[in-house]
Amino acid sequence: MFGRKQKTEETQEAQPKSGKRFSGVVVSDKMQDTVVVKVERYYKHPKYEKFIKEQKRYKAHNPGNTKKIGDKVEIQEVRPISKDKHFIVL
Repeated sequence: MFGRKQKTEETQEAQPKSGKRFSGVVVSDKMQDTVVVKVERYYKHPKYEKFIKEQKRYKAHNPGNTKKIGDKVEIQEVRPISKDKHFIVL
């Protein structure tokens, strides 16, 4: 009514549309419903023009503990789930 779009059940259950997306490798699965994902980034230094490899670890929500160590996964940023978890496994 009056030009508003009605939300369907499909759009509500779909993956979040905003937020950063990374791909990485699971390095720890010891927590319940949580995995630690190591993401590597390769970039060029602005002044010295040397290529640098940077690693960062993110805690991601993994419902059902489906992912194991060594799995390649894609994670996406969402609203905070806990103190440290701001990502979900896609």
